[in-house]
Parts: sequence; C-alpha cells; structure tokens
Amino acid sequence: MRRDESGQTLVVIVLFAGIVLLGLLAMALDVGYLFHEKRMAQAAADAAAVAAAEEYTYNNSLGAASTNAAYAAAAANGFDHNAAVNPASVNVSISSSGNYSNTSTSAPTTWTVVQVSRPIQTFFLGAFIKSLRTMTVSATASAAGGQSSPTCVCLEGTSGTDLSISGGSKLTASSCGIVTDSNSSSPITVSGGSTLCAESISAQSAWDNSTNINNGSSICSSADIVQSSAFSCAPAMPVVPAADYASCVGDPTGGGSWGATGKYVLGPSSSTNSICYTSLVVGGNGATVTLNPGVYVINGGQLHFESGANGHSNLGGNGVFFYLVNGASVVFDNGANVNLVAGGNTQSSGSTAPDVGPSGTYNHVVIYQDTSDTKAIDFEGGSATYFNGGIYAPGAALTLGNGSTSTVKTDVVAKTMSITGGVSFTAYPVSNLGTMNTTVTKLSQ
Repeated sequence: MRRDESGQTLVVIVLFAGIVLLGLLAMALDVGYLFHEKRMAQAAADAAAVAAAEEYTYNNSLGAASTNAAYAAAAANGFDHNAAVNPASVNVSISSSGNYSNTSTSAPTTWTVVQVSRPIQTFFLGAFIKSLRTMTVSATASAAGGQSSPTCVCLEGTSGTDLSISGGSKLTASSCGIVTDSNSSSPITVSGGSTLCAESISAQSAWDNSTNINNGSSICSSADIVQSSAFSCAPAMPVVPAADYASCVGDPTGGGSWGATGKYVLGPSSSTNSICYTSLVVGGNGATVTLNPGVYVINGGQLHFESGANGHSNLGGNGVFFYLVNGASVVFDNGANVNLVAGGNTQSSGSTAPDVGPSGTYNHVVIYQDTSDTKAIDFEGGSATYFNGGIYAPGAALTLGNGSTSTVKTDVVAKTMSITGGVSFTAYPVSNLGTMNTTVTKLSQ
C-alpha cells in the first residue's frame, strides 16, 4: 500500500511560520533595544550639555572644565568615553543659537552642544544584517549659556538672613538682579503677603525658597533663581572725600533748634566743593531746607531728616553726595519728605542734577557710609521720598519700614536689608555693582 503523505504541507507551514515568528521576535527585541539605547544616549547628551553650559558660564569659555564636566555627566549616564570596551564618543561644541522662551531676560548669545554616540551590538539582527552590528546611535542636546544680569541690590552679609520682606511690602529690582552673599539656608525670607520681583535672585547657599516664601507671599515667576551661586557681590566703593576731619564744624542748625519756621540754604559753595559737619539735622521745627550741590561729610554724628513743614524737610538736594564716617549714621523720620538726587541723575523735574566732585567723581551715589561703619540706615514709617542715586553702606543694616511711599531710583549695597509694613521699594541698575551669570540649565532639544 502507498504510504499516506497527508499533513506534510502542515509541517512545512509550521516550520516556516516558526522561523518567521522567530525573526519577528528577534527584530522586535533588537528594535526595542535600539530605541532604549537611543533614549539612554539622549539622556546622557542632555546631562552633558547642561554640565558643560554651567562650566561655560562660570568660566566664560569652552575650556577643559566644560569638556570634563560633559565627560563626567555622560559617563554617569552610561556613556563613558574612557571605557576599556566599546567606549562612547562625546563631542562638545558651542553654538550661537538655541530655543529660548524666558520673557524676563534676553536670549543667551552662547549655547553648548553635546553629541554622544556609541556602536550598538544587536542580539539577533546582526546575524542577518551585518551593517547593524556597527550601527552608531547618537543624540544631540544643547543648553543655554552666557546669560547675565546686572546687579542692583548687593547684600554682603555672609551668614543669616540678608534680605527680609514682610507685612505686605514689595521689592522690585527693575531689569536687574539681587545678590546675597549669605551661605545660610535662609538668606532671603518673604512673608506676610509680600512680593519679591527681580530679573535674577542669587544666594551662596542652596536655599529652599519653598519654605522661605510663605504666608501668602510670592516671588515673581519671571525671576531666575540661582542657588549655590559662584558669584559674590563686593563692588568697589567710591574714593573717600578729602577733608580736614579735625576741623569739621558743628551742626549749623543747632541740632534742629532753628528758632523759627523758615527756608534755609545749606552746604558747599559749589558742586565741586565739600563741607564737613559733625552732625546735621534737616527740617527741624518746621523749617524747609535746600541743600546746595556738593559733597557733605558727616563725621561721627547723625544725618537726620525730620518731618519738616507742610510735608517737606528738603526742597532741593539735587547733586548731593553724603559721606558718613567714624560711626556716623542717617535717619529719615516718620513723615519726612525729602528730595535727594545724585550728580548726573534725573531730578524730579526731569532735568539733570549737577556733577558732584571733580569730573563727576561722586555722581550716581547719594549716600556712602564708610565700609567700617556698622550704624544702621533707617527710612522710618510714612516717609515720602524722591530719591535718585545709590545707597552704599556695605557694613550696615538698611531698614525701610511702616508705609514708606518712596520713589526710589537707586542701587543698594548693604550688609542686610529689611522691608516691612507695606513699603514699596524699586531698585534700578544705576552703577556697576557687578554682573551675575544666571540660569544655564535650559535645554533646547
């Protein structure tokens, strides 16, 4: 009898289908592995680009520090260019363009670009398609670098809280940044419904702004927060005015005992001259005072702006520079309404104040308290001030309190700064207090 040959086709079909399914499974495994490797390469490139950008910003160049940072970040993500077997390729370069969307600062001019690649050995496809055995998987990422922000509030306290804002107050650094030199975990505190706005906000420590900003307070969302900053603020101070301190005269107002309400003119004979007082009260007993342009040295005593008459204690003060030395201090009383404008700055009338000192030596600064002087500077409650010029007091605590309604166009150098009780204070980049590099961790792709 003939042998029954039925079912042979089924065996062939099963064998063929098994081979096809095995091939499809192999392809699925290898394609999945390739996608996994590409995701890993992208993560390594992203981390390396950010690391290189941070070093580029700190050093303002693409040098060994940037390259080594990129190598380390890529290796930490599994792509080691020094690996003994199958090393990765990590290439670092810079570009002049990138995708940037922050509205508070201008787009960076420099971007770091990192490309990561490594040959990938497939499991199954390599047995059939030889070219895939040496396939290179690469990824490119870039991060913003070279951003900068001019500093207009420079607080030089190295410990504790440098900046405190409370009681519904608001500090605005207009088109500029705030730098605190404190390494405390609370270098800045904002509480009681207060607001802090700036182009950039920097601290030496990795401060926790989520716990230091509380009770309905906020930091403007456009502010770049720079933690553990490598930049500390210690700008050069003005030159010390020449004066015969032993011959400084007493307070010409008699310590505020003007005798009768009236209008008075005080100070140097010209904006290039100086005068030295042991102390000075402006606006006592309802008097109104115009201060001549020039340099005012306050030696050891107090510069005191009283509430004055009809809301004024100072009717002039355009082109003035006060130098406080030997423990001198300054106080603006509750209700004082003073008009103080630094040389070369814009007066409330819109005109320009006279230059102060030879060739404008003391332009753009109103108050300079000697670096060794730790006496506080106090703007008391209710003062309404037009103030256009820098306040430089690196050893002092600057306090603005209880409803001061100041129009202040100034930059500030102090040890600490406290704003409370509904004060609204705006700082501007008047002088060069330094430029801080800001956010560098923004990826473009």
